[in-house]
Amino acid sequence: MLAALEVVTTVVVGVLVGVEFSVAFVVNPILAALPGDNGLRGRVHGARMLGAVMPFWYIGSLVLGAVWAVADWSGRGAGLVVTAAAFLIVSVVMSIALLVPINNRVKTWTADGLPDDWKQQMNAWDRFHYVRVVVLVAAFAFLVAALV
Repeated sequence: MLAALEVVTTVVVGVLVGVEFSVAFVVNPILAALPGDNGLRGRVHGARMLGAVMPFWYIGSLVLGAVWAVADWSGRGAGLVVTAAAFLIVSVVMSIALLVPINNRVKTWTADGLPDDWKQQMNAWDRFHYVRVVVLVAAFAFLVAALV
């Protein structure tokens, strides 16, 4: 049963890392290159769609990591799993404190009703997101290390 938990947790966190990495380094650069306000429309739609799904994914990843840490507390990789869970906590706190407030504003934007500082807000979100991706990659790396 522990092996299944380890695999499920690693896969769930790994896919989360892949999605967030692709948002940072594939999707947002593509949207930024689109003419007119098409990229902004894509980001607004992404804020709505991913904003609805990601809280469950982040919290679910954290819960899975915590359950793994407790279930294998005396195991050889327990310290690595606890470290991964700590990184997942950091990613959740970062999301709530830094990214979600911007995301909540972005999803209300229309082409006719943009704030004057919308580009600065997008740039801030991107910078915070890059840091969050690094944190998530670290969490994933510690989970993988705990498996081997």
